Amino acid sequence: MSDDKKHESSTNVDSEEHSQGKEIETGEENLPSKAAAVHEVIRMEGEKELERDGQALLWSAIAAGLSISASLMAKGILHARLPDSPERFFIENIGYTVGFIIVIMARQQLFTENTVTAVLPVMQKLTGKNVALLLRLWGLVLIGNIIGGGFAALAFHLVPFFDPETDKAFHEISMEIMEKGPGAMFVGGMVSGWLIATMVWMIPSAGAAKLWVIMLMTYMVAIGDLTHIVVGSVEVLYLVFSGAIPWTDFIWPFALPTLAGNIAGGTFIFALISHAQIRNDMSNQKKANVKKAEQEAAKKEAAKP
Repeated sequence: MSDDKKHESSTNVDSEEHSQGKEIETGEENLPSKAAAVHEVIRMEGEKELERDGQALLWSAIAAGLSISASLMAKGILHARLPDSPERFFIENIGYTVGFIIVIMARQQLFTENTVTAVLPVMQKLTGKNVALLLRLWGLVLIGNIIGGGFAALAFHLVPFFDPETDKAFHEISMEIMEKGPGAMFVGGMVSGWLIATMVWMIPSAGAAKLWVIMLMTYMVAIGDLTHIVVGSVEVLYLVFSGAIPWTDFIWPFALPTLAGNIAGGTFIFALISHAQIRNDMSNQKKANVKKAEQEAAKKEAAKP
């Protein structure tokens, strides 16, 4: 076996479709429910992501980390330009959605998206190989996101892109997240992970409203003052590079509790429930297909002379 074929075999997801040499069926007319159709669309995307080349994943994740910094940039600019009033909070947080719009519309790798998309193939067929592929994907994407976000935060601090008022706004916005304790970081991360996973689930059915779905769900994360491992990394690393907080504060109380919360919300709550709701549908359809095939085989056998 050639090296290319060995590599392809090692990165192929374990699934019935691969073993039988067929594609995942995503047409609503051939599936038991609309929820099952959405599930299969996302599972197909998840399989593609799990099988992608590691270097491509890493570079896409770095690009996403850079792009997501637009959330802090847009929110900071609005914060600095708007008068100090109760309405400012709701207007400036529209800026928070900008980074997510760029990342998702550009199809870049964002960690919290992968907590649901890439998990569905693993839930469909839980094998050691699939779990290893998932951990590989999560590791590369998370590292890439933080590297990209870190470069953006360093650039915001060192390069005079913005006026002093905007730099002050960046600092004020970023310090708000550090007012939370580890418990609040975890709970906020869990809710934001659930909201982002909900967004991923809605997008296949959104059609032309995809942009509004992204804005709505990420705006909820913003006004809920929830924690997100990637956007939060840009904010907290900005404080680290400016000397406002020590490096250790990035790891704890921010990164570890937030990461755990995002995974819990996006995977163990949303993905498990979403998979569970269609599991019986798919199982019943499989039984019906087997029964139909047996009946057709019996008819052919009876028709023989």
